[in-house]
Amino acid sequence: MSADHRLLTDKVALITGASSGIGAAAARVFAREGARVVLTARREDRLKALVASLREQGAEAEYVVADMTRREDTRAAVAHAVDSYGRLDVAFNNAGWGTGREPLHEMDEQLYDRIMDVNVRGVWNCLRDEIAAMLPTGGGAIVNNSSVGGLLATPVAAPYVAAKHAVIGLTRAAAAEYAAQGIRVNSVAPGTTRTEVVAEWFAAVPGTEEALHAATPQPRTAEPEEIAEAAAWLCSDRASFVTGAVMPVDGGFTMV
Repeated sequence: MSADHRLLTDKVALITGASSGIGAAAARVFAREGARVVLTARREDRLKALVASLREQGAEAEYVVADMTRREDTRAAVAHAVDSYGRLDVAFNNAGWGTGREPLHEMDEQLYDRIMDVNVRGVWNCLRDEIAAMLPTGGGAIVNNSSVGGLLATPVAAPYVAAKHAVIGLTRAAAAEYAAQGIRVNSVAPGTTRTEVVAEWFAAVPGTEEALHAATPQPRTAEPEEIAEAAAWLCSDRASFVTGAVMPVDGGFTMV
């Protein structure tokens, strides 16, 4: 594919949670589509290896070790993108975390705090610094990673469901506030995706994957690249009249 037809040619992109799963897939997809990528996560060894791989393929890539729950880290990540490439055009706020499938009345308070901190405060921190960087250059595009759990409720996952609903709320609020200033903010809502955490869940609870397949019109588990492709399109100029949207990438799970 020629550079003129790639989705993100010459865009400067920040991707959080990029050391594995959907974030690592997004790094590869965004780079393939012509973006200069700045990757963040907490695991430096994985970031370093991924950046080296992207550079070997001719991409421009940088990384910053960062924890998105810390405002100073989101500031540093955005500043690194601007210092390295002169601006920030797009961002995929992918970093998230969810575990602890327990009844609500038995769930530990610290677990609740951690889930909310990573999934909600992390997106909140990123939005503030990304928007501040985009405003002086005339705008940009941001995609927040929510979940089908942000569109419906599932048992024994109350904090995660609440957090992913909050991500959609932040997405819509930011989209409404900054649309006239050229910043689009959208969300993807992935269904079950073959990440490390999901693989561990399937291994720990036999029959889970088959049960989810039975409830999904496309009866399979998504690959991380499939979520990344949707995020790349939403970040691109081809989605120029799309803002405040939530795109399910779930094989039809939420339509039944």
